[in-house]
Order: sequence, then structure tokens, then C-alpha cells
Amino acid sequence: MNGTVRRSGYLEQMHGSKGATGVIKVITGMRRCGKSTLMEQFEEDLRSEGVDSNHIFHVNFETFEGYDILSPDELRRQLRALPKDGIVYVMLDEIQDVEGWELIVSSLEEVKNYDVYITGSNSDMLSTDLSTHLSGRYIEIKMLPLSFGEYYELHPGNAEDRFVQYLRYGGLPDTDPDRGERHSLGYLEGVFSTVLVKDVLSRLRTDNVNKIRAIARFLYSNVGNITNIATIAQGTGLNPGTVERYVGGMESALLFYHAEKYDIVGKKLLSTNGKYYASDLGMRYMALKGSGTDDLSRPLENAVYLELIRRGYTVRIGSYRDKEVDFTAVMGNDVEYYQVAMTILSEEAKKREFGSLEAIRDNFPKTVLTMDRFNLGNFGGIRVVNVIDWMLGR
Repeated sequence: MNGTVRRSGYLEQMHGSKGATGVIKVITGMRRCGKSTLMEQFEEDLRSEGVDSNHIFHVNFETFEGYDILSPDELRRQLRALPKDGIVYVMLDEIQDVEGWELIVSSLEEVKNYDVYITGSNSDMLSTDLSTHLSGRYIEIKMLPLSFGEYYELHPGNAEDRFVQYLRYGGLPDTDPDRGERHSLGYLEGVFSTVLVKDVLSRLRTDNVNKIRAIARFLYSNVGNITNIATIAQGTGLNPGTVERYVGGMESALLFYHAEKYDIVGKKLLSTNGKYYASDLGMRYMALKGSGTDDLSRPLENAVYLELIRRGYTVRIGSYRDKEVDFTAVMGNDVEYYQVAMTILSEEAKKREFGSLEAIRDNFPKTVLTMDRFNLGNFGGIRVVNVIDWMLGR
């Protein structure tokens, strides 16, 4: 590894709410996406700003030191011993490993001088586990694996070569492409197995790992395809009810994101179909074991989806009469439309990608992202942009 990269965007969100006691800051993201490192970087910032060590309480419950505090009684004892003067920064990493953690966190909300930050590897932390105990005063920071910009900072070199590596091995910070494929796949398999056992199987109260793996493999192989529970059941030979439950478990564990289909004309969500995208492309490559992974068009579309999410957009699959738009990205009242293609150098490809955007009769920005380095620019109001430059903010 070349060290660590500063997760500036997430740190800005943390600093933006720093000092807001009574408001719980909840950082969610899949395991190994960098939440613990983010907490360490935030602690370093606090120390550099002159915060005394006795006003910082930081525990990672997945470390050796954290195991001693997994008992809720021991955690409460240590919290009660914290200073009563000045702001105390309470940082609890992977808190869901502590029995009864929801009640502990909700009690911290009432301590006037506690500024509380927690992390967890399950999206249900807010939808079910925690929100029922809080009075609504919390901020969620949704963390993803490394963006390509962060990845490239960590692994500099030829941008095109590094981007292909990124599409293959993904953006988990501890995946090191320079140590070879065997190392990367071994690491990714270990993370994947941990997520399945700790964050999916245990929460669903099942031990049927083979069914979970079969569904995951189907979803990974169909990234970018319109998919629903029925097609997954048909593709895996499993009961639709089982499929729905297991897919929900993997979504909660943040292995997959579901992009809904959106009727651009009617301005409404469509209840049927949608697409599933992997939260980390390295997991996809590992799960498919190289089968069908030479085609980079699907991971390219997946990478653009994740980048739009990182940038704060609500991202849906656009439907305009009989045409599909890869992504409709919404932020407040602003809308942007994106098509993603490996290349549009052929007339057929250009007609296909431009056709969907040209059909939309509004004035919102329309962009085609491609790996091409030629014929870029603005064509009749449609921007054609190299996707690597777009990822790097060039």
C-alpha cells in the first residue's frame, strides 16, 4: 500500500456538524470502505485543533482494544467517567457489535456536552434499529468506497491503466492492485464472506450461505440490466419470497444499491423493474471469478452510478416513452441526464446514445460519458465528456 488517502468530502461533512451536541452523527457504509480510517482522520483533526485527549473518547469495537468494551455495562461505565466540562467527542466505531447499542446511543443524545459520532455497516441502523430510539436529531453521512479520484491519489500512474484496474478491483482502500490479482481476490473474498456472515446471514437468522451467494452472483452478473425479484428468482431457481428477503438483506448490508425506474414525462417513479448496482466493483470481479468480466461496459456504468451518488445526487433510471436514459440525476430542483458508453466513435453507437437524450424536450443538462479521447465537446446541447476526466474533475 501507498499509505492512506484523506477522505476530504466526508471529513467536511463531519466538521460541518462538529460541536452540535444533542445531534448524533451516523456514518454508514459497507465493511472496509474506510469508516474506521475516517474516524481516525477526524480524531487527528481534533487533536491538531488543540482538543485535549481526555475530551476524545474513541473506540473501535472491531479491534483488540474494543473487545474489552463490548459489554454494555463496561461501555456505560467508561462513558460515565468522561469529563463533565467542555465538549467531549464520543466516537463509537462499528457500534452495532455491542448488545443493546441503540439504547446506549439514544441515552448519549441527552448528555449536554457530548458530541457523538457512530459508524455501522448496515443501512437499517437508521430505518429500524436507531431511529425508533432517537428523537429525530441525527445526521447520516453515507460513505462509499474510494472514488476514482481518491484511488488515483493513492495509486498514481497512467490514468487510463489505473482506471481499468479500478473498474476491476474496485475501491476498497485496502485492495492493493500492485500486489497482484491473487492478493486482491483473496482480500476481497475475505471481506465478502465477513459481510455475508456478520451483516446478512446473522440479521436474517439463516445459515444458507449458498443461496445468498447464488443471488449475489446473479446480481453481479446483471449489473446494468433491468431486473426484478421475478427475474432473479427465475435466474437462480429460488422461491421469489426467499429472493426478496435475501436481496433486502444484501441491500441493508450495503452490498448493492437499487436504482428505481423514473418516468421522465409523467415525473413519477415506476413501481416495476429497476437496476441493481454493486457498492464495490472488486466484489463483483471476485464473485464472478473472471467470468464475463473482460467486458468493462457494465462496471463502467456501475462506477458512474456510484460517483453520482457520491456527489449527492438521487439517481434513477430514466424512462422517456420508448427510450431509456442510463441515469436521471436529481439534486433539489436540478436534473441532469447521463448516458454511459465505452465508445461512441461508430455512427451506430453515437445514434443510440444521442437518441435517448435528444428525445427529452427540456433544458436540463445532458451528458454522454465515454472512454473515448476523440470527438469530445458539445453537439447540439449534448456534452460528450471523457469519463476519466469527469471522474477526476478535470
